[in-house]
Amino acid sequence: MSLPRKVKIVEVSPRDGLQNEAKQISAEIKIELINQLSETGLPVIEVTSFVSPRWIPQLADNREVFQGITKKEGVSYPVLIPNLKGLEAAMAAGVKEIAVFTTPSETFSQRNTNCSVAESLKRIKEVVEIAKSNDIQVRAYLSCVLGCPYEGEMDAKKVADLAQQLLQLGCYEISLGDTIGVGTPLKTKRLLEVISQQSNLSQFAVHFHDTYGQALVNIYAALEMGIQTIDSSVAGIGGCPYAEGAAGNVATEDVVYLLQGLNIETGIDLEKLVTVGQFISKELGRLPQSKVNMALAHIIVQSKASISLANGK
Repeated sequence: MSLPRKVKIVEVSPRDGLQNEAKQISAEIKIELINQLSETGLPVIEVTSFVSPRWIPQLADNREVFQGITKKEGVSYPVLIPNLKGLEAAMAAGVKEIAVFTTPSETFSQRNTNCSVAESLKRIKEVVEIAKSNDIQVRAYLSCVLGCPYEGEMDAKKVADLAQQLLQLGCYEISLGDTIGVGTPLKTKRLLEVISQQSNLSQFAVHFHDTYGQALVNIYAALEMGIQTIDSSVAGIGGCPYAEGAAGNVATEDVVYLLQGLNIETGIDLEKLVTVGQFISKELGRLPQSKVNMALAHIIVQSKASISLANGK
């Protein structure tokens, strides 16, 4: 298949990127991160999760962060919702779009949400019904679609069936998560082929972690299959607190560089994105997990230094 002309990037660093950080990041820094991301041309920025602070202390400031950001026109600011209580809190904060989550892995579901897959679907059904009655859009995440830390490789038909159920419940888009980063291009294409037999791939996104350095080639394989939405995290920050050994998300800078090289439109300013990656990496006390960021940051610094010298500064 031919590659798409345009791709939507869903930036997940404020939520998925920061949720597993040991160092507590202040609400002020999170707000600044999101405000900077809003100026890069990103169309979707996942802000936080309205989850119990007992489970993810890093996101205990969810309301403060969501209400503190400057919401730029044309940018969506969804939040992750674990249950009805989380939905109620999100609605009280003024949220207009949410994401729900489940997995084809029974063991991962028990470890992550203390319920079976069937029970998780029941919870999601209740959340979606209330959300949609309040004009709140609902996206869904499917975790461990290519492999589970407890059950190994996932059955593609099981993933496809679960995705179809989520679409029938009213979710407008399904993000397919390679939570532990074990996917390869061949596995990615096989999964999408199975899904395409019963669902339209225009309603799907891909969400790759880069544990084995396969994220970008998996994304390319997904693009060849017709995928037009990609989740990523600036500077490659992130990881799943319930999947030991899972590396960070694929870096947004690397994804945008790849897409630009393929003449695929994103509407994103890569130089601004590199600057944001440098900002949050400094706050976390480490270098960006992005080869493009490191390379372009050096070029940008050198270029600005040359301009300053030319101007006699």
